[in-house]
Amino acid sequence: MPQNPISEKQLAANRANAARSTGPRSPEGKARAAQNSRKHGFTPSTFAVVRLEDLHDIAHLKDDLLAVYKPINSQELFAVERIALAQQALLRAARLESGLFITCLNETLDSAGQPMVLMSPELAGDGDIEITRAQNRNFLLGEGFHRMTSKSNSWSLFLRYQAQSERHYRRAVEELERLQRLRSKPSNEPILE
Repeated sequence: MPQNPISEKQLAANRANAARSTGPRSPEGKARAAQNSRKHGFTPSTFAVVRLEDLHDIAHLKDDLLAVYKPINSQELFAVERIALAQQALLRAARLESGLFITCLNETLDSAGQPMVLMSPELAGDGDIEITRAQNRNFLLGEGFHRMTSKSNSWSLFLRYQAQSERHYRRAVEELERLQRLRSKPSNEPILE
């Protein structure tokens, strides 16, 4: 819908008001104004894995980071969003690790859920059932791990993914801290009163 043309008198009044404006003064107002030119935002739906991750969890990561780091410009906000994505990748890696260990155990169970191999009786020790159960679970996990690593490189790929996620997180935090240090340094620009 087209706007009504503004009168010369109103235009002059608007310009006079704008010339007297000092802009936002509070830190909250400055932070809000710093986001005025931002055209797009962080949308969790773009970064979530369907049926694995809750969109709200990713949004909460960002909200928590905003509360902690309090970005004041678009570059700091971008760094905070990178931290949120890196945290999400770290959580994803933890879930992946859990799934891989479950797969290791699954490699050693038959279709009825019974172990295909058992620890030798000599290793079971004094016959304490709880200790023996725990030892058998650990043995089955180790045996499944051995089987998986001998026929696939899933674990080495997982470790690379995990290390990369940790590097991305560390770099994103370092970049945000660098940007925040820059705001406290005095500027070389002349101060015009």
